[in-house]
Amino acid sequence: MISKDKNPVELNQDTVKVGIGGYIALAVIIAFFSGIFQNAAGPLKALDYTNLLGAFGKLGKLAEGGGSLAANFRGTGGNGIRDGFMFTLTLVPGVILSQGIMENIVYYGGIDAARKLLTPLLKPLLGLPGNAGVALVGSLQSTDTGAVLTNDLYQRGQLNERQLLTFAAFQFSCGAPIGNMVSAGAAMWLTMLGGIPLGKLLGVVFLAKFIGANLMRIYAAKFVKEEK
Repeated sequence: MISKDKNPVELNQDTVKVGIGGYIALAVIIAFFSGIFQNAAGPLKALDYTNLLGAFGKLGKLAEGGGSLAANFRGTGGNGIRDGFMFTLTLVPGVILSQGIMENIVYYGGIDAARKLLTPLLKPLLGLPGNAGVALVGSLQSTDTGAVLTNDLYQRGQLNERQLLTFAAFQFSCGAPIGNMVSAGAAMWLTMLGGIPLGKLLGVVFLAKFIGANLMRIYAAKFVKEEK
């Protein structure tokens, strides 16, 4: 139980001992969310979030002229509340998978390992504890994953309100760049922007993320009161 009289983010953080299992769990999870195994061959493909999440099957029929008209259970051409409801259902698998992963990270000590290793890096750059490192990596591949992991950290008392706002601002700029820009849209970006190297594009993305997050950090420090 978290004491109401102390800042939950700082409560007993320096007294937690991290075993080798915590560091192994952290390394595995970072690799899982980073996308390095997305195009791996054989069983290694299962070590990637996108591959494990999978895809919905296709429904539909052959259109006139021999073309194929197919979509997942959401269908095509929908609108209004009904279409919004079906879209919400497509988010459920990612949320469930992310929540399950978070529970395993906590159980094996991965969050504590992240705090010890990443706090010296994230604290000066974003004002965030190292606990947020796993959620940060997850948010680079999936907006749903970033949202679920960040909310879980907040509910566990490992992020305060100021840090939550800063982290949300970081994720808001070009959400899930690995999943959306690198994995799905790399060819399109390189064609539209005249062959600009992908590394430069990602550099601009991360610069925007850090600027936005630190602007929110300044705003929160001035206008958001810390919980007592």
